[in-house]
Amino acid sequence: MSAPQVPVKWRPSIALVAYGVLLAVLGLPSGLIVLVRLLGGRDLSTLEIGVLIASLVATLLTAYVLTRAVTRPIEALVTRTHQIAEGGRNAIRPPDAYGTAELATLSQAFLDLASRLMHRTDYMRTFAAHVSHALKSPLTAIRGSSELLRDEGDSMTPAERQKFLDAIITETDRLTRLVARLRELAQAEMPISTGTTTLETVLPELRAQSGGLGLIVLGGDIIIPLPTETLGIVLAHLADNAAQHGATRLTLAANRRGESLALTISDNGQGISEGNRDRIFQPFFTTRHDSGGTGMGLDIVRALLRVHNADIALQSSTKGAEFLILTAAPAGSSST
Repeated sequence: MSAPQVPVKWRPSIALVAYGVLLAVLGLPSGLIVLVRLLGGRDLSTLEIGVLIASLVATLLTAYVLTRAVTRPIEALVTRTHQIAEGGRNAIRPPDAYGTAELATLSQAFLDLASRLMHRTDYMRTFAAHVSHALKSPLTAIRGSSELLRDEGDSMTPAERQKFLDAIITETDRLTRLVARLRELAQAEMPISTGTTTLETVLPELRAQSGGLGLIVLGGDIIIPLPTETLGIVLAHLADNAAQHGATRLTLAANRRGESLALTISDNGQGISEGNRDRIFQPFFTTRHDSGGTGMGLDIVRALLRVHNADIALQSSTKGAEFLILTAAPAGSSST
């Protein structure tokens, strides 16, 4: 879908408008004075000549200020926009001149938007490569097992046929889980709702979902600036990860840290090895590939949180895994 097009017709440039107004304000009065004197047959006095010269100098100085403060920064921003639109990653840099405070704010907002769009483009390119790789393995396994059953099924023993059929079902289940995770990630990119909640609010459903995982809650009445549904999904993913890595206990602790609200989630499971700490938020990275892991749970968690101006990070811990969620602390009371 192409972008909407602005109707093509002649429009004055901002320089023409600014200088036209400037000449009208400062130039016309001076011109009228000269015209009146000439029509009346009177020569300009020394004082009037001085005033005219001063008006001319003031007009030129004002034009120079307008050029430096308005027209030149706008032209630079337009040029930079075209360069970025053509794929110029190096064009995302501070302009040489900002002009007025409003233009400086506009320039910064534009650079922030361009950086986010470029980051999003890189993310989608990498994500597409990961999706292709993640889909290729189960599809290859399904195709191989199906071809063997088709070509050699009559000569196979019942146990051999069952082995290949089980492989097809296993890989199909993996694809089903992968598609479900992709759908969750797509939904996570859009805000589900707004609002606040507490750990006590999401605790009953979390207990029901986490099975035999023991839950310890600290600061359960502290208001968390996340919608109930969002916090429930985030904690459910983290609880599932903890259980899959041998944890029997999950501790949730909420507390205020100045202008931020910190939510710590820690477990007593196997923890995360040093070699994997920098990779756990990468899409499709999983240490449980053989048991059906898709490697998208933490990516979904991070996407959900970032939509609500929050973020998650892995903390150092001597036992198990510990995650820290930081978001802006809500104003007002600390409990519901």
